[in-house]
Amino acid sequence: MKTQTRVVVIGGGIAGCSTLYHLTQEGWTDVVLVERNELTSGTTWHSAAQVTNFGGNQTMVGLKSHSIKLYQELAADADYPVGYHHGDGGIRLANTEEQMQGYRHFASMARGMGVDFEVLDAEECARRHPLISTDNLLGGLWDASDGDIDPAQLCQALARRARKAGAEVYRNTPVTALTQHKDDTWTVHTEHGDIDCEIVVNACGYRVNEVGKMMGVHHPVASMEHQYFLTEDIPAIVESDKRMPLLRCPISDYYCRQEKNGLLVGFYEQDCKTWGMDGIDPNFVNALCPDDLDRVMDVLAGAFERMPALEETGIRAIVNGPITYTIDGAPLVGPIPGKRNAFCIIGLRAGLGEGGGHGLMLAQQIVHGEAEFDTWCIDPRRFTGHTNVELTALKSIEDYQNEFRFHFPHEHRPAGRPAKTTPLTPILAAEGAEFTVVNGWERMDYIKPTPDFHPALNFLFDETFDIVAAEVKNVQENVGLCEVNGFNRFEITGADRHAFLDRMFCGNVTKKDGRVGLGYMLNHHGMVKGEATIANIPASDRGPQRAWFGSAAAAEFHDMDWLQKHLNADEDVQIKSLTNDQTILVLAGPKARKVLEATSRGDWSKEGFKWLSVREAFIGFSPVTVLGVSFSGELAYEIHVPNASLYAVYLALRAAGKEHGLGLFGARAVDSMRMEKGFMHWKADLLTEFDPFETSLDRFIKVEKGDFIGKEALVKRQEAGLTAKLACFKIDATHAPAIPGGSLMLDGKVVGTITSGDYGHRVGMNLAYAFVKPELAAVGTKMELDLLGDMVGAEVIEMSPYDPSYALMRG
Repeated sequence: MKTQTRVVVIGGGIAGCSTLYHLTQEGWTDVVLVERNELTSGTTWHSAAQVTNFGGNQTMVGLKSHSIKLYQELAADADYPVGYHHGDGGIRLANTEEQMQGYRHFASMARGMGVDFEVLDAEECARRHPLISTDNLLGGLWDASDGDIDPAQLCQALARRARKAGAEVYRNTPVTALTQHKDDTWTVHTEHGDIDCEIVVNACGYRVNEVGKMMGVHHPVASMEHQYFLTEDIPAIVESDKRMPLLRCPISDYYCRQEKNGLLVGFYEQDCKTWGMDGIDPNFVNALCPDDLDRVMDVLAGAFERMPALEETGIRAIVNGPITYTIDGAPLVGPIPGKRNAFCIIGLRAGLGEGGGHGLMLAQQIVHGEAEFDTWCIDPRRFTGHTNVELTALKSIEDYQNEFRFHFPHEHRPAGRPAKTTPLTPILAAEGAEFTVVNGWERMDYIKPTPDFHPALNFLFDETFDIVAAEVKNVQENVGLCEVNGFNRFEITGADRHAFLDRMFCGNVTKKDGRVGLGYMLNHHGMVKGEATIANIPASDRGPQRAWFGSAAAAEFHDMDWLQKHLNADEDVQIKSLTNDQTILVLAGPKARKVLEATSRGDWSKEGFKWLSVREAFIGFSPVTVLGVSFSGELAYEIHVPNASLYAVYLALRAAGKEHGLGLFGARAVDSMRMEKGFMHWKADLLTEFDPFETSLDRFIKVEKGDFIGKEALVKRQEAGLTAKLACFKIDATHAPAIPGGSLMLDGKVVGTITSGDYGHRVGMNLAYAFVKPELAAVGTKMELDLLGDMVGAEVIEMSPYDPSYALMRG
């Protein structure tokens, strides 16, 4: 066994084997996989192993498409062919118009990734799958590439190819401990000796937290018992001249596919069961849980109704084994938060179908620092400190119970709420607030007109449309108050803080005390990595000179990792998180200054407190830090308040605002207003797949300044020219907003993809942002948007249709 290597991958299931193989494909061949038993001895061996192209966003579709292409190649390998039923086709059923809306959207979204789905009516579903009934059925979504694969053969084939490229695989080699050294390298201790390496990968399936504990981390992954059975031969299958399509049924919570001349039928029962919460027997290897068909009888009854042939068919085998879920159901593939040279590829509940793509995404991150797709939807850092075992289990149960039910826009399911709150949460609830969830935080979405107000879940403009319009109108004409909790806030101190920040951003970041600036960080490929507000706070009795780094609520772990990774050992810079200590109250509207002046001493005039200023002050008797910035396009102030004083500041502002028509507004109003101003959302419009020139951030780029991260690559990209351009569109539709992922079409071809969409109530336009081919980004260019299956007009307009001169927000 080697004593030194570049990467050690721990775990020999689909996650580990795929990662090992793809590392060799990316050029790293001095890599090792260690497995405590035999390859595929965890969840992989008993997987139903379905391989679909369906995904909830373009990244997921892209990595699944890679899996399918790779598996086809492996199946065609004459030296070691893998059993792969490709192209059986698959149907996802629906019995509501809202589900059909979703399928039409997913078809539009997938088209942008080169994948063609079909939306079928009920009769066509039955024609393609002759075993199903059309009772209580509207239609379905057809994936022509759907199929299934032999899990053991797949993993062995990947390991075989990795070995041929130079990798090594050590079976029956349990890891006993992990040691990280001062230079961030690792020693992997095993029962057969130690291996020194640069990088460790946790690919341990349901034993993920056994290895996590060795690193001193906990991963938000839980296991669920999952049952399927194999039927005896079914005459209709025996007599058919082609294989039966796969079926996934959100109506009755089951799936099935052909297995020999019968069916494999799996269940996602409501009375589901977690597994391994209190530890896993070390001898649980190639093992199953006890059968428990009683638990799935209600689901089975629905399957009988949909497929009457099941009632006349015997069961020849039952499989009940653990599968892993994360806190939001999507995998964790990427850097482990707070650790150096440590990665994970875990929580792969659909591991066999997606594993090829996940391995590619992780290998690219390890070797190149970034994957070809923006991988935030599977990034382990998208959750922060609230993801404990109990919360993960609750969300895993909820996801299991809704396996085939996609999330609608603005849908937030109830399990595990409220995870994060502020002192104002119950106060706002008493005011009638409906809450959205941002990284676990309960954030006010809008104010309900009545306590029993519940808008429909669909892809259309819903019953909140007029409510949001009224909130926006009050901000535009009077003054509004909004709580923005969870906003990421780092305090950066030290003599070298300005030089450090200047190196992190591609533009000029203000160094003046009392001033605020906005900047963008790039990765080493010159692509957009992050967005942050920098506020330089003068020394006072509250602290020394310091800079506040403010970014999106979800970016807390991501941005801390990125900053600390690029901090030089000889720099006098300290970074401290204040994210959970303070909350922002946004005061916005033409009368905002009057409310501030009524509650706080000092000169708040336009001259005394200019736009993009920061000042420590008091609201009443409560200490606050005020920033003159606006995300709404109106005169606005961000009031940063220690949580202990939040209620007092809220009361003072509400009292002072009465005579000025102050009203509450929520996140939906904010999103509408930021769309009208050309302001972007991180990981919606700001993606690692595009550089800042492509993202229409030209005014924030100073290539001529000194060195900054990504400069060399950005210059090369600038010289090569744009490959895409972010543009603002007016959409000719009144029934629905543009939905992220939707495809823009011209002459029957996809020419762009929607990143954000919302109605601009102040300009009276249905707005969208989208990346399009550069030649199509000019104002006035017209094309069509595939919106829920209908082709509607889309025209490029200026990025800031509301107050393009920015006069209002300057006061």
